[in-house]
Amino acid sequence: MPKGVVDLEGLRSPASQAIRDLKPKPGRPFNLTKIGHVVLMVSDIERSTRFYTGVLGFRVSDVYPDTMMKGRMVFMRCASDHHGVALVGAAPGASTHTEMHHMAFEVATLDEVFAAREWLNANGVKVEFEGRRRAGCQVAVEFRDPDGHWLEIYWGLDQVGPDGRIRPPEEWRECFTLEEAVKDAPPGQDTRIKKR
Repeated sequence: MPKGVVDLEGLRSPASQAIRDLKPKPGRPFNLTKIGHVVLMVSDIERSTRFYTGVLGFRVSDVYPDTMMKGRMVFMRCASDHHGVALVGAAPGASTHTEMHHMAFEVATLDEVFAAREWLNANGVKVEFEGRRRAGCQVAVEFRDPDGHWLEIYWGLDQVGPDGRIRPPEEWRECFTLEEAVKDAPPGQDTRIKKR
């Protein structure tokens, strides 16, 4: 993803607007309420389970043996749902990054994003990006799991209220460190932190 680029002309282009104008079809007899879970193919089920439990704090809910799922399957939770992430140990190698761009995990406070950065570094996990991207304005750290899947821990994602207002690109504040993200917050984002 190019850094430091906010292409206002491209954002306002007819092609972008046509996609932005797409709406749900009327008469749909159901309403999706959240993204329930993600299942990832991994090359080494034990290594990946150690990463998701030891480094990210997931807890194992259930495990399928090879007789139930080729490569075995581990169901893990970070909240009260039985699983938010599951792993299947049948990947032929590292991720080719063609099946998923990234998966993100929300934390409750900005302090936790800073603490996540320190924890990842202390556990030998390379932080690939830190700071704030553009649309959504969340403050985040981004990194990879042992198979190369791109992950994000974030706080402060913009919320779209009943009025439908979405923060315009002119208010985005792309930053490349957590400290810069705190100093250059977009309008309305409370970036008070406790310890820093």
